[in-house]
Amino acid sequence: MSNPLHTPLCDKLGIEYPVVAFTHCKDVAVAVINAGGFAVLGEALHTPDQIAADIKWIRERIGGKPFGIDLVLPSSVPEEKSVDELLAMIPPEQREFEQMIKRKYDVPDPKIAPDIHHWGGLDQKRALAQLEVIFDERVPVFASGLGSPAFLLKRAHELGMQVWGLVGKPRQAKKQLAAGTDVIIAQGYDAAGHTGNIGTFSIVPQVVDAARGTGVPVIAAGGVTTGRHLAAALALGADGVWTGSLWLASRESDVNLPLKERLIEAETDDTVYSNCISGYTMRTTRSPWHNEWSSDAAPEVLKPPLQMILSSNYIQGSLDYQRKDLMTEAAGQGIHYVTEMKPARQILSDIVEEALDVFDRFAA
Repeated sequence: MSNPLHTPLCDKLGIEYPVVAFTHCKDVAVAVINAGGFAVLGEALHTPDQIAADIKWIRERIGGKPFGIDLVLPSSVPEEKSVDELLAMIPPEQREFEQMIKRKYDVPDPKIAPDIHHWGGLDQKRALAQLEVIFDERVPVFASGLGSPAFLLKRAHELGMQVWGLVGKPRQAKKQLAAGTDVIIAQGYDAAGHTGNIGTFSIVPQVVDAARGTGVPVIAAGGVTTGRHLAAALALGADGVWTGSLWLASRESDVNLPLKERLIEAETDDTVYSNCISGYTMRTTRSPWHNEWSSDAAPEVLKPPLQMILSSNYIQGSLDYQRKDLMTEAAGQGIHYVTEMKPARQILSDIVEEALDVFDRFAA
């Protein structure tokens, strides 16, 4: 019997298992790659110099294996604005509401400038400066978690790079297929972070149908945390899975301990789909910030990137002082199955073993 987990994605990347780990931690990325999976490192919060250093660090540890980098490509933000200029654009009503939350919950001031001040989603100049590093380094795979990568396809392909696009709607998938995107990630509403409003089990087969005959692999994303999810994704026609929340509490993850504990304790309904963090709809764990912005007293949520700038002190303060009661993190609806701190290699092995058990059961 052929291996049901060996898919066209495995051939395209030269990997053993069709499991993609999306992570902001380079230690997790290296562990997954060296265990036979694939990893995409989220670098949108880093400066160009930090991105270049991370790429070098990974390459030194994976022996020529491929890896990916994820950035955001915002189109609805200013072309160029400093952090101070963006802060000055926040209206008094929203600023006063943020200060009320700070007083009510005794939110500490951050010890350091928030990471979000480097986020590529703040303005187009930042995003493009980050992108130049990806081209300079000829990263094997570039993925865009927010915004369409269509405009950079020609240059990337000339450099021998693959370009992956995350989509939340079938029509977005069709546009990216027509543009020549190499891999499509069909991301359902269950997913962590910025995502659309179509469920995983609905969007994946529609994108698979759209990609049929093109030779472009489709990866299923949204709530994937077990081997059963992997088997189900392959049954829907996907060539692999994109996993994110799964790695947050891993041993290698640099997420601080109280936040790991919070994620391990979290249940599916502890995640909330809201625009109060960034101005874009995204799924994160519920916090006092979410509760206040969903109240009748809340002002209008600001457009990107101003809402992200507004929420950044709350988020950074909660992390710097390890205030578990305040913390929030991007987490998908599959968080129920993240129940302990395990090494990344074991997490991958457990998913693969469970998926193979599913296929064995059906074969029997």
